[in-house]
Amino acid sequence: MNTVTHQHARVARTVRGQATSDGAGVKLTRVIGGQALPELDPFLLLDEFGTDRAEDYIAGFPEHPHRGFETVTYMLDGRMRHKDNHGNEGLLVPGSVQWMTAGRGLVHSEMPEQESGRMRGFQLWVNLPAKEKMTDPRYQEFAPAQIPVASPAPGVSVKVIAGDVDGVRGPIDQPATAPLYLDIALDAGAAWQYALPPGHNAFVYLYEGDASVGEGDEARVLATHELGVLGGGDLLVLKAGAADARLILVAGRPLREPVARHGPFVMNTRQELMQAFVDFQEGRF
Repeated sequence: MNTVTHQHARVARTVRGQATSDGAGVKLTRVIGGQALPELDPFLLLDEFGTDRAEDYIAGFPEHPHRGFETVTYMLDGRMRHKDNHGNEGLLVPGSVQWMTAGRGLVHSEMPEQESGRMRGFQLWVNLPAKEKMTDPRYQEFAPAQIPVASPAPGVSVKVIAGDVDGVRGPIDQPATAPLYLDIALDAGAAWQYALPPGHNAFVYLYEGDASVGEGDEARVLATHELGVLGGGDLLVLKAGAADARLILVAGRPLREPVARHGPFVMNTRQELMQAFVDFQEGRF
């Protein structure tokens, strides 16, 4: 009989985001996609936005194109309306998720549906394999009530956006990268261990409080707004510090393909990238 011995995951490196702005001047923190961590295959970008100041977000993200990858928007606070040039429109409310597969191309906008108050959330870019870069665009959009919550240990609550926790499955389906996306709330001092999908690249990002990641001598404390790239093994051990902690845990199967990237287009070759600009300029998105 084979007994599986799990190696503990550890923090291989830590990254702090860089303040930047995007769209028409929305202030955000770029955690993946900056100089410190240009990408973590299949993840191309992670932006965190969070402010109580309307002037930091009110200009929104006017019309802009995408091709060749997916954008995942997870709203924690605030309301954002999105529209695209294919006639799709919707409202992202607190706790909702939009997983948009841009495929061969669309032009969309994301504009705040509020003039004051708090706007907070994440946008993640997930690469698509070469064979799926030119697929038809599609949306997987879920209201807060459609995202199941697991309670796998005392003082631990997990919103399962993608992947599986103790048989609780998230609503997102993407066979290409088999993603895991969990929003984990740990009460002060609470601990949880979770088996990561083997072979996936994974990271944790603390957005409230602090937590130790790893086991024994290799445990490392991550502070608020710190990202830990995971390595070593597939058994992740998390433990909150003296205050409640919240973090996202994200993992995906690496594509191991060349990335040719410029702004809103992510292809495999420079030639495909040039073609994307031509197609966009000629109105073929």
